[in-house]
Amino acid sequence: MDINKEMPVLVDTTTEHDYAHLSNLLQEFTSIPDIDKAWLFKSHSSATLDLQGMFSITQPDILGNKKRKLIMSCNILKQSCSSAKFLWDPFPIEMSGVFIVVPSPSGSKLLIIRNPENEAPSSFEIWSSSQIEKEFHIPQLVHGSVYNDGWFEGVSWNLDETFIAYVAEEPSPEKPTFDHMGYKKGSGADKDYGCWKGQGDWEDDWGETYAGKRQPSLFVININSGEVHAVKGIDKSLSIGQVVWAPFTEGREQYLVFVGWSSGTRKLGIKYCSNRPCAIYAVRAPHHESEFHSTEDLRALNLTQTISSAYFPRFSPDGRFLVFLSARSAVDSGVHNATNSLHRIDWPADGKLYQSSKINDIIPVVMCAEDGCFPGLYCTTIHNNPWLSDNRTMIISSIWHSSEVLLSVNVLSGEILRISPEDSNSSWNLLMLDGNNIVGISSSPVDVPQIKYGMIIEKGMKNSTWSWSTISSPIFRCTDKVRSLLSSLQCTILKIPVKDVCDGLTRGASKPFEAIFVTSGSKNKDVLNPLIVILHGGPQDVSLSHFSKSWAFLSSAGYSLLIVNYRGSLGFGEEALQSLPGRVGSQDVNDVLSAIDHVINLGLASPSKITVTGISHGGFLTTHLIGQGFAAGTGEVRSSSRDKSCL
Repeated sequence: MDINKEMPVLVDTTTEHDYAHLSNLLQEFTSIPDIDKAWLFKSHSSATLDLQGMFSITQPDILGNKKRKLIMSCNILKQSCSSAKFLWDPFPIEMSGVFIVVPSPSGSKLLIIRNPENEAPSSFEIWSSSQIEKEFHIPQLVHGSVYNDGWFEGVSWNLDETFIAYVAEEPSPEKPTFDHMGYKKGSGADKDYGCWKGQGDWEDDWGETYAGKRQPSLFVININSGEVHAVKGIDKSLSIGQVVWAPFTEGREQYLVFVGWSSGTRKLGIKYCSNRPCAIYAVRAPHHESEFHSTEDLRALNLTQTISSAYFPRFSPDGRFLVFLSARSAVDSGVHNATNSLHRIDWPADGKLYQSSKINDIIPVVMCAEDGCFPGLYCTTIHNNPWLSDNRTMIISSIWHSSEVLLSVNVLSGEILRISPEDSNSSWNLLMLDGNNIVGISSSPVDVPQIKYGMIIEKGMKNSTWSWSTISSPIFRCTDKVRSLLSSLQCTILKIPVKDVCDGLTRGASKPFEAIFVTSGSKNKDVLNPLIVILHGGPQDVSLSHFSKSWAFLSSAGYSLLIVNYRGSLGFGEEALQSLPGRVGSQDVNDVLSAIDHVINLGLASPSKITVTGISHGGFLTTHLIGQGFAAGTGEVRSSSRDKSCL
C-alpha cells in the first residue's frame, strides 16, 4: 500500500490564507452586475420628471450556479440642453422566472414571458403601469419555449398594440407508443401504465445553446383574446428569427418581416459562426378565419435573393427604409466571422411587395483602411431602436481594432462618423436613445462600466461634436477593495509590427496587429509580474478593451496580462482577416510570439515567468505555444463548432 495516497495533503497556514484571500476577491469581482438591456418611457406623473428609465440587470449567483435577473428603474431629469440627472430607485426588483421583457411601442404596456419547465405551458403576461391586465398560458400542443437567445429571438408588438409576433419552438411531433406487444396504434398518455414513448425521428439542431431545441417558428398572439396562430406561408425548411412588423398602409395587408435560415445548410455551431446563409422574408400576418387568401397570396417573399446573408432587419421610424446587416463575406469565404456590410431596401409606399427588392449598399466591406480611418463594420447586433429623429441616421456599436466604438451612420449618404471619444482605450456600447441623445456604457480592462449620456453640442456638415457626461449609478457599485485594486492597474493597447513580411501578403495583412497589455504599477520595478498571455477563439473573433471580471481578478491578483488580437481577428479590415485561412498554426502562432517578444523587449515581462491560456482556437494555439518552449499553459480545444475547411 502506498502510504502517501492514504495521508491527507496538509495545507500550510500561508497557503490557506492565500486561498481564502483569492476566493473572497473572486467573489467580489464576479458579484458586479451587468446591464443587458434598457428602455425609456415618457413620465405621466410629473411635469418636471419627463422620462423614466428601466434597466434589465443580471448578477451571477455562484453558489446557485445561475444568474439572477433584476430590474432597476430611475427617473431622468433634464437639467439643461447638455446634461441629465438620473434619480434611481432605492432597490432593484428580482424578476424570478422571467425570460423576456418587452415594452409596447407607446410604453403603456409591458409584455413578460415566462418559459415553461418540462412540459408546462408558456406564460404571457400583459402589464399596465399598475397591474397585470391579461395572462395567457400557451400549451405545448401550440408551441414550445419562446426563443430568447439574441439570435433567433424576436418579439415584436404591432403599432396599435393588439398583436405580438414572436419566435418559439415548433410543437412537439407525436411520438410513437410501444407496449409489451410492440408498436401501439394511436397516441397514449406519456404515463400510461405498461407503455412507453419512443423518441421519434432524430433531427439536426443548431448546436451548443440550441442543443435539444426544436425548430424556431413564427407565431402571433392576439392580446385581447389570447388566440395564437402559427404564421402560414413559410417553408418548413426555414428556421425563423428576428421578426418585426412592417409599416402598415391603410387598406393594404399587414406584413411581418423576419430572417430565415434554411435547414439545407450546415446547422451545428451557429452561435459562434455567422457564416450560415440567411435571407430576409416578408409574409402576411395572420387574419381572422373569415377572411380568405389563396396559398399563393400567403407565401413568404424572399426580399434579399441577390445576397447570401441578410439579418437584423430594422425599419426607419417613418417606414421609408428597411436596413439590414449582412455577413456575406463570411458566408461566401467560409470563415467563421468576417467584415460586415450594411444595406437598405426602400420600402414601397403603397405596401406592394415584390421578390428580390433592389438592395442599396450603405457600408460596403472594407478591405484595407488607411491608418486612423474606419476599418470596416463589425457588429454583434443592432439595437431595436437605433434611429435619431431625422429618420435616416442610425447609431451602431461596432468593433474598431481592439475596442468597440459608437458610430453614426447616414443610411442615405453612407456617411460614417465615430462619435465615442477617440482618445481612450475604453470600449463603448449603445444602451438606448433619448431622442437625439444617447445612453451608453463605457468600460475598460481597468475601469468598471459606467453609464454615459451623450449629446450633440456642435453639428457640422462633415463632423459632429458630442459631449459625454458620466451618470452616477448604483448598478456597477463595487467594494472599496476592488476599486483600490483597479486604481493601481494600467492598460495600454500595443501595436505589434509584423515580422518577416513576405511578398505574398496583402497590404492589410502587413499592417501591425494589436495586443491589450494590463499590468499593476509595481512598487519594485526590478521585479516583473508573471505574465499571462490570453488568446481568443474563433479564430475570426476579437478580444475587446472592455471590463472583464476574470481579467480584472487576475491582474488584481498580481499578474500582467497580454491579450493578443493576432492577424485574422475582427476589427482590422478584410485583408488582414482573410490572411489567416491556410496559415493557421503558423501565422497566428508567430504573431503571438511576436507580441510576447515585444513586451519582453520593452522590459514589461520576464521570459522566465510566462503562461498562456485560451479556449477553442485559443486552446489550439496554447498547445502550439507550449510545444515551442512555454513552461505552463491552460487551454480548451473545442472542435464541435469548428469547420476544418476554414483552417
